[in-house]
Amino acid sequence: MEKTEKEPKKQSRKWKQNPEAVRADILRAARTEFARHGLSGARIQVISEKTQTSKRMIFYYFGDKEGLYRAVLEEAYQSVRRAEAALDLDGMPPVDALRKLVEFTFDHHRANEDFIRLVMIENIHDGHHMVQSDRLSATNTPVIAQITRICAAGKAAGVFRADVSPLEIHWQISAMSFFNVSNQTTFSINFGDALFSAPAQAHLRETVVRSILAAVTVRDP
Repeated sequence: MEKTEKEPKKQSRKWKQNPEAVRADILRAARTEFARHGLSGARIQVISEKTQTSKRMIFYYFGDKEGLYRAVLEEAYQSVRRAEAALDLDGMPPVDALRKLVEFTFDHHRANEDFIRLVMIENIHDGHHMVQSDRLSATNTPVIAQITRICAAGKAAGVFRADVSPLEIHWQISAMSFFNVSNQTTFSINFGDALFSAPAQAHLRETVVRSILAAVTVRDP
């Protein structure tokens, strides 16, 4: 009984001393739970047990289940954008910068299946929770600005076509990188898993890069 009585005090001090760490722990556990079971299937009790926090504490931080789900979405997108910003593409030759961005996106999506699942789930909900988040709009704007700068540099250097659209480039990069993860199971069942071995994925990654670059660069007569 002594151990049981002492643990809540220790946990309480932890929450008071580092509330941001507790919040981050909850978000990590919730991301896995929502990605695996969706909004309706996810259980706050499971998240509570994984983080050794009470449901009351979770609701204190996030309000309710939908508030927690929305916070998970926000953090998932923010983590992608932080990583994109860390690529430090400004100043690089435009073709090299675009190649690096495509490679990053392909690798990121492949390594973060939870992110892909969350995006799929939110599409099932018709973007209802994204629309409610002011933070997401501000979070996702920089990626288009980043591609716009790359396009401007490419056009100025005469290596990108004049009609290149930053938004279309982002769509193309996202489409190919996303499909590679989102449809892996059904694609493998229908056509076999030959494309999903490590060597095949490396080749497919380069194919995606070449496809994007071929779509935007000026071709020699």
